[in-house]
Amino acid sequence: MDTIAPATAAPDMLSPAVPKPDYVPDAAVYDFDMYLDPGLLRDPHERVRELLRDAPPVFWTPRNRGHWMVTGHQENYTLSRDTANFTSAIMPREYLGAMLAHLPPDFGHIPTAAPINLDPPAHTIYRAPLQSAFSPKAMLARKEEIRALANDLIDAVIAQGACDLIPEIAEPLPVQVFLKMLGLPLDRSAEFRGLVHECLAPASDPIQSIVRMRKVADAMNGEILARRAEPQDDIISLLWRAEIDGKPMTVELMEDFCVLLFIAGLDTVINGIGYGIRHLAKNPALQAELRANPKLIAEAAEEILRRYTFTVPVRRVAKDTELGGWTLKANDLLMIFLPGADLDAREFPNPEVFDMKRENNVHIAFGAGPHRCLGSHLARIELQVVYEQMLSRLPEFRLDETKPAKFHAGNIIAIDSLTIRWD
Repeated sequence: MDTIAPATAAPDMLSPAVPKPDYVPDAAVYDFDMYLDPGLLRDPHERVRELLRDAPPVFWTPRNRGHWMVTGHQENYTLSRDTANFTSAIMPREYLGAMLAHLPPDFGHIPTAAPINLDPPAHTIYRAPLQSAFSPKAMLARKEEIRALANDLIDAVIAQGACDLIPEIAEPLPVQVFLKMLGLPLDRSAEFRGLVHECLAPASDPIQSIVRMRKVADAMNGEILARRAEPQDDIISLLWRAEIDGKPMTVELMEDFCVLLFIAGLDTVINGIGYGIRHLAKNPALQAELRANPKLIAEAAEEILRRYTFTVPVRRVAKDTELGGWTLKANDLLMIFLPGADLDAREFPNPEVFDMKRENNVHIAFGAGPHRCLGSHLARIELQVVYEQMLSRLPEFRLDETKPAKFHAGNIIAIDSLTIRWD
């Protein structure tokens, strides 16, 4: 592996490297740790630009048990839509069955986060009950509720002249909105967020991932069963009324749905808010332009999503195939590195430039193909409302240079802390 690009940190700071498979050519290898790469943790999207410059648009890394990284826009778009060659069933069902032999006898059902781990046509069937709950009309009906919550959070910090945006605004807003939609108690927010962080952390083996999913299901179990007995106006109750392929809902299927919604709904928008406010805090002229013309906020939000895309979905190679000029073997794992796709100069001229008037801004921050993010309508409303209220209610804000932003990486390139100040 003498052609591996140098790692950006000492090897003992990264996950262990595994040997390169014989079918992976040296030219396809680039040493990158998607969890622990120091550049990614220091300034995520600048490191993404380095990746696009220095590595092929599809490359194999020896870190984290060895897998493919797909950073190119066209390559990501292609594989996201090709469910025949690239499956969302990361762990084959027969493998899940074998895992039960390594778990305690009373472990119970292994939650599988449906429908995100299914391919069409099953994916279409399982996604259908959620479509109405996350429709544009349903999400728009929550807009003023979201605005009121944003104002409450701003009220709590406005006199301070500063705040850590993530724990004080960016996290409580989407978390509270989503817990209410699901029908989960707000007073357990901290517990639920802790479980999400645990689920998204690197796992030492598949058993650890399964145990974490089970913990999430167990944490929600009381509410799941309560809604079956006494339905309310929430998504859990809605799912109990649904039929899947003509069959009534079961506790096991409810756990699958709820684990997916729980993990997806309690983490992603937090980071969208964080990157957006970070960009605005670094660009006072843009703040002034949007304050003068708030109608531009929707366009600004879209360009922020492109410029600072942060999600990294996973696929498994279903059968031997080719991508990016390389041969991939069945059961290889691929990371759909959407942050790279939306900074790919082959798709977006001068991708590092923030340009609200960018033509053909067909970013894929919400993914592409059948698994495109179900919550995109809600996310857009939350992002735009937060930008609107912070720009209308706070004076010009800036980054606190004495307290650098803190990030963590993985399947979400996340902001943990972002201190801003205003006069």
